[in-house]
Amino acid sequence: MLADNLVIGGMTAFSTVDYPQHLATTLFLQGCPWRCHYCHNPHLIPLKPLDGAPTWQRVCSHLKRRKGLLDAVVFSGGEPTIQKALLPALQHTRGMGFRNGLHTGAPSLKSLRPLLPWLDWVGLDIKALPSGYQPVTTCSRSGIDSWAAIDVLRDSGVNFECRMTWHGALHSIEQVLGISRELANRGVKRFSVQVARTAQMLNPTLGNSYIATPDIEKLRYALAAVSEEFDVRA
Repeated sequence: MLADNLVIGGMTAFSTVDYPQHLATTLFLQGCPWRCHYCHNPHLIPLKPLDGAPTWQRVCSHLKRRKGLLDAVVFSGGEPTIQKALLPALQHTRGMGFRNGLHTGAPSLKSLRPLLPWLDWVGLDIKALPSGYQPVTTCSRSGIDSWAAIDVLRDSGVNFECRMTWHGALHSIEQVLGISRELANRGVKRFSVQVARTAQMLNPTLGNSYIATPDIEKLRYALAAVSEEFDVRA
């Protein structure tokens, strides 16, 4: 499989938020095995090229022009690990001198493990506690490998953080607090919570993600007690 086969849905040329403390180009790859209700990029779910989407050749041309200006390339999605062309793409960008970042829900450890030697940072999306994934992703058994990925990442030495999207219709404050405690018990040092953006969702009937200000402050207080680093974005 060649990097030329990477199916890219979009590209952000310059990002300061997708890889902590690094200036990056972010690639949004097509394809995802899950159907999360609050997904705000539903156009990335099908594993097929979109009209006008960037090609790998175009990406490489952009990166060559930005050497010395950019620190990293972030592969996001969709779920980037389902594409076999991701590995040669990571090898290529590493060879160009860039750090590699990955945004993933880790639906498959089998797909994640071969990528680890070529990764410098991972943002691991946690949807719920392991037993609570199906109401979010609509896919059975979808949380097993995701939570197992925490141990795999920690043992690999790759820098990572766990992230979560919080929608009030899917997660109570008690559930989010439970997730934060379990992550801390597993040695996760950084946890970031983003309140769901509801302007565009796969399931628009889910409604607005209203989170009361006292609940947001309660979460911040709780995270300060269990996490070395945390962020709550309302």
